Amino acid sequence: MLRHKRLKMDLRALITLLAIASIVITLANSLYASWRVQRDVLIANTLESNRVYATKLASTTEMFFQLAQSQLGYSAKMLSGEMDNEQALQAEVDRLRLQTNSFNSVVVADASGWVRAISPESLRLKGIQLSTPMSEQALSQRKPLISRPNISAAKNLVVLVSTPVWSKTGSYLGFVGGTIYLKKKSIVNEMLGEQFYRDGSSLYVVDDNDRVLYHQNGKLIGEKLPSIIGDRIGPGDLNGSREIDQADGESTLVGYATVPTPGWTIVAIKPTQTTLAPLSSLLLKVLQHSIPFALLTLLSAWILARLIALPLWQLARKASNMDAPGVSKEINGIRAWYYEASQIKRTMLTGIGMLQDKIGRLKFEVQTDPMTSLLNRRGLNTVLEYFNATRQPFAVLALDIDHFKRVNDTWGHDIGDSVIKSVAQQLAKSSRQTDVVCRNGGEEFLIILPGADRTKAVDIAERVRENIAQLTLETIGHISISIGVAFWSADEMPLERAFKLADDALYQAKNAGRNCVVTSQPEARLAVQH
Repeated sequence: MLRHKRLKMDLRALITLLAIASIVITLANSLYASWRVQRDVLIANTLESNRVYATKLASTTEMFFQLAQSQLGYSAKMLSGEMDNEQALQAEVDRLRLQTNSFNSVVVADASGWVRAISPESLRLKGIQLSTPMSEQALSQRKPLISRPNISAAKNLVVLVSTPVWSKTGSYLGFVGGTIYLKKKSIVNEMLGEQFYRDGSSLYVVDDNDRVLYHQNGKLIGEKLPSIIGDRIGPGDLNGSREIDQADGESTLVGYATVPTPGWTIVAIKPTQTTLAPLSSLLLKVLQHSIPFALLTLLSAWILARLIALPLWQLARKASNMDAPGVSKEINGIRAWYYEASQIKRTMLTGIGMLQDKIGRLKFEVQTDPMTSLLNRRGLNTVLEYFNATRQPFAVLALDIDHFKRVNDTWGHDIGDSVIKSVAQQLAKSSRQTDVVCRNGGEEFLIILPGADRTKAVDIAERVRENIAQLTLETIGHISISIGVAFWSADEMPLERAFKLADDALYQAKNAGRNCVVTSQPEARLAVQH
């Protein structure tokens, strides 16, 4: 039963399944490719956007420091002859602080670090000698510079932008410097804090020692963070971007740029998960637009599968009834519109012709029984070899004339031979063109019915039995025959087994009262008694 169900899978179903599998695989590949491409595009665009954003801020910050140093440089020239004029010094530092708002405080210190003037004066540093690392750096290096962040004398975390003051004779007189507060309101905080942060993006600034100079989280300012961009940026690597896996497993898209003058690094970051958030809805839209076309393609594939499978399905049906009358004409009427179906159709027609011709030639070419002109046992063996080679199933009828010994004993062997001839003629008339009739010896006969199923074989056997029973013979009148029916298939049993079953069925017909047909079958024995 399981084997029978497996055979129900026809070509149309296979083509349809193949089309469905192709559509599903293609759609899945398309969705994956779309997802992959869009993911790469989103990441690449975000990386580039962060890089450009950081570069823009770095450029703005660089311009600010250049302007601040230019302002301090102008003031240094103005003060080169006024270092002893406290009123002029105070006026200049007030102007620098109030006019540009670039600095939180402005200081003028002499060559020994003593504060000569400071704005605002509320800092109360005038007359104090500076000893902070950034003031010592300005005094020792005697060049325009931007210090590293340090705690100022007023206990603020600041960056000092300074320019040396030189006399007209080239003597070092001290420096003028402006401080920028990092933890309090300053121009740097305002400049960076006014930037637009969206979609989880953030920004921070670190110096060349990875100390935070600006962060949206003010508590981190002054703290040292692990470098998020790996190795320090080299001289030729002023900006760039990369995707970085954080220690907590989260992936981050980083764009960075260097502010050349102070050596600061501006870092713009955005979580990868936030960047890819729109991707799911995008894929859903792609799927929604793809489904109608997939269904249309599936319908087209189903129609095409039906058109392709129809000729083969029709040919397959006719192949199971190749012994039916007019099957060649029916096969010839099948519209085989493509090459493979046309070739199968032509082969089937040729095969039917060859089969009929082969069986016909076998009937005439093999040895026959001299008395009846039927095939003898040798001729039957030749036919059976053909059926075995072609694996063509058949039914076998084993026939025996009832009470034939009584005929020989009563009327003699000549009358007995006449009865055998009459029965042989009637068997030949009652059989089909493709059937093989054989005298098996004495009063026994065999009929081979190619392709006959159980119903057809029993019908033929009954017809043969009735025709013999209705036959009127000279001298003896009526006779009868008993018939045993068996079936052979190459997948089920050897040839010898089929003939043994037919003989057993014939023996049962004899025991059942003769003049009847008994069918051999694995499940039960079917006897028709008359």
